[in-house]
Amino acid sequence: MIMLLAFAAPWIAPYDPNEIDLINRLTGPSAAHWLGVDNFGRDVLSRLLYGGRLALFIAAISVVISIVVGTLIGAASGQIGGFFDEAAMRFVDLFLGFPTFIIALVIVALLGPGFFSLILALSFLGWTPYARLVRGQTLSVNSQQFIEAAEALGCSRWFIITRHIVPHTINPVLAMGFLRFGHMLIRIGALSYLGLGVQPPDADWGAMLREAQPYMQREPWLIIFPGLAIFISALAVTLAGQGLSYAFDARAAHATISASLDAEEQAR
Repeated sequence: MIMLLAFAAPWIAPYDPNEIDLINRLTGPSAAHWLGVDNFGRDVLSRLLYGGRLALFIAAISVVISIVVGTLIGAASGQIGGFFDEAAMRFVDLFLGFPTFIIALVIVALLGPGFFSLILALSFLGWTPYARLVRGQTLSVNSQQFIEAAEALGCSRWFIITRHIVPHTINPVLAMGFLRFGHMLIRIGALSYLGLGVQPPDADWGAMLREAQPYMQREPWLIIFPGLAIFISALAVTLAGQGLSYAFDARAAHATISASLDAEEQAR
C-alpha cells in the first residue's frame, strides 16, 4: 500500500513537498496537515509520498541492474567453466568478503552524493549474490538433455545462455530480487541519512530522518513516520520474496515428484 501511494504521489499529495511555510513550522498532525509539518513548514505527508517514490525508484533500478549483471556473469561462469569460472567466482568471493556498505560509502563519497551515485554504488555491489545463485542453477541445468542437444547442434554459448539457461533460473532470481529490494531500501535510507543520498530540497526518507533528529524529543512524529515507511516497505518486499521462494520451491518439488511418478509408471 505504501508503495502504491508513493508512486501515486503527484496525484494524491496534498501539497508541494518543497513548499516552505515558516509561520507554521513544526506544527503537529492536524486536519490541514495529517502528519504535521517539518522545521521548514513543509508538509510531512507530501514529502513522505515523494520521498518514497524516489527511494523505491532508486531501489528498483539498482535491483534490475544487479539482476542483469549478476545473471549474465553467473550463467556465463557456469556454462563456460574452467579458468573463467574459477576467476569469476574468486572475484565474487572477494566482493562478498568486504563490508558492502562501507564500499558503498566510499563510492558515493568519491563520486559525490546524488541520484546517479546511489544507483551506481548499489548496483556495483549488488550483483554478486545473483551471480553465485545463477552459477549454481546453471551447473544444475547443464546436465539436462536439452542443453546437450543445443551444444550438439552447434548453438553458441550466448544462445544457450539467453534461450535456455536464463529462463530456467529466473524464478529463484526473482525471489532473491524481492529479498534484496528490502536491503536496498535500508541502504538507501542509511546513505541518505548520512547526507550521501538524494540532496535537498528533494525529499527522501533517510534525509527526513536526518532532518528530524534535532527535534525527535519535542516533535517525534517527524522521525516516526519516515522510519515506519522504511521499515514497513522493507518488511513487505522481504515477505513477498520469501513467499515467492516458498512457492517456487513447492513447484520444483511438485515437478520432481511428478517426474518420479512418471518414471515409475513407465517402469511398470
